[in-house]
Amino acid sequence: MSLSRTLTNALREGLHAARANLVPGLILQASALAIVYAFYFSPPVNQALEHLAEFRSATGLRFSMVSTALCGGVIPFLYLRTFAPAAYRPSVAFGSVITAFWAYKGIEVDLWYRTVGILFGQGHSPATVALKTLADQFLYSPILAIPLTVLVYFWCESGFSLSAVSADLRSGRWYSRRVLTPLISNLAVWLPAVTIIYSLPPALQLPMQNLVLVFFTLILAHLMRRTRTA
Repeated sequence: MSLSRTLTNALREGLHAARANLVPGLILQASALAIVYAFYFSPPVNQALEHLAEFRSATGLRFSMVSTALCGGVIPFLYLRTFAPAAYRPSVAFGSVITAFWAYKGIEVDLWYRTVGILFGQGHSPATVALKTLADQFLYSPILAIPLTVLVYFWCESGFSLSAVSADLRSGRWYSRRVLTPLISNLAVWLPAVTIIYSLPPALQLPMQNLVLVFFTLILAHLMRRTRTA
């Protein structure tokens, strides 16, 4: 398959996934935006979220691991085991590995948020939020976050076969074949989401990220199943 054909297919699949999840995605973004608005303008919500922020600060990376594993691994796994067609229900081994992976990702994302906080400051001005969002979506995501996630999901979907992963990597144009479609879907979900996330205080950024993560991992599982079948 030519490079242009591969890119066209990836773009089409990514846009298809974005359109298919447009309504729930908009509902999710609106809910996240409402939480941010309530944090700044509703005293009861502000107080509740401040308690969450204190707990999150006190528990550090432990919170990041557990909450991200729950939202990226356990909840999507239980949903797919319950509601997906029988032929596409993930195995317990799949759920265990993905949960462990998202526990690791909790640490990675936590450290990333700390890094951009050091680089661009902890303020919430439009310029600061814009710089963090651009770095997140156009550096961190395409270089590390999405490629690593695709590798792990493909390994799980291939029955934990390292030889299958190795063969797929060697077959050429891996990034355009495997990563580009999830990357497009990632932009559709996370570009507005991280703008909202970076508008919150640092201690509340990862909990908000976890809320969006549940939705995104379901999209990712769907895309990886389609690419494996293809």
